[in-house]
Parts: sequence; structure tokens; C-alpha cells
Amino acid sequence: MSRTWRVGVLTLSDRGARGEREDLSGPAVREALVPGPYRVKRHDVIPDDRGRIASTLIAWADSGEIDLILTTGGTGVAPRDVAPEATRDVIDREVPGMAEAMRWASLQKTPHAMISRAVVGVRGKVLIVNLPGSPKAARENLEVLLPALPHAIEKIQGDPSECGQD
Repeated sequence: MSRTWRVGVLTLSDRGARGEREDLSGPAVREALVPGPYRVKRHDVIPDDRGRIASTLIAWADSGEIDLILTTGGTGVAPRDVAPEATRDVIDREVPGMAEAMRWASLQKTPHAMISRAVVGVRGKVLIVNLPGSPKAARENLEVLLPALPHAIEKIQGDPSECGQD
């Protein structure tokens, strides 16, 4: 039986939140999800503020309405890039292999990938993924994870198969 996963897309951009810049990465992420079993339930653009990011991640993850949160932006080394810190503030545990896979695949295309600080982690039964702010890089990074996302979400949500409970 195929399941549809509920997704929140959170764009992190000071200028985007002020309406000074069009959000292109959020729509790029949404578009990359189209061929799969994903339905975007929430989409917002908020400033690069650690507290605001953390509180939004908590609200969305704890709502019971989202299975996967994809943030875009704030993963680099600029002073306002705080997505990894905000994500670590709220997750229960990291999933480093997913972040490493994104960096490895990106490194095949650009040496700038080595400055990515993107984090992937779990809060409760929700997977949270930090994607880059560039629409192209966000889409490419997400495409690396797409084959593993359904399995990961099933396990996070307590799929009993392969756990000795079936």
C-alpha cells in the first residue's frame, strides 16, 4: 500500500521574509517532490533567526500534521546562517548519513559543497532536513535523498517490519 507523506517546506531568508526577494528555493523544493508520494501541507518564508526557526520547527513537527520538514537556506558559513544550530536545538537525534550523502553528491559538482553545514535529524516522528538556499542546489540535494526518504520516514514513525514486531 502506497502512502502519501505530508511535508512542510520552510524557506529561511531575511530578505525573503521582508518581501525584498522572491522565494525561488521553496518552489524548487516543492517541484522536486512532485513525482513522489509527497503532499506539501505547509510552506512559509521566515527570517534567518535561530529562535524563530527553532520555534517553527517545533510547532510543525509537534503538530501531528507533518511527516517531513525541508528547510532551505542558512546552511553555509555566513554569520546569519543558523539553520544547523536551530535544527540541532530541536532534534532528538541526527541522521548524519543523509547529510553526508548530500555533501558528497554536491562535492562532485562544486568545491563549495565542503562548506555546507546542513543537518538532518529526527524530532519525535518527523524527519527534518536542511537544504541549501540556492534553488539548484536545494533540488540537487533533495534528489540525493528521495530514494531513501520513504523508508526513513516509515522507520521513524515506527514501521514494525524488520523490527521483530511483525
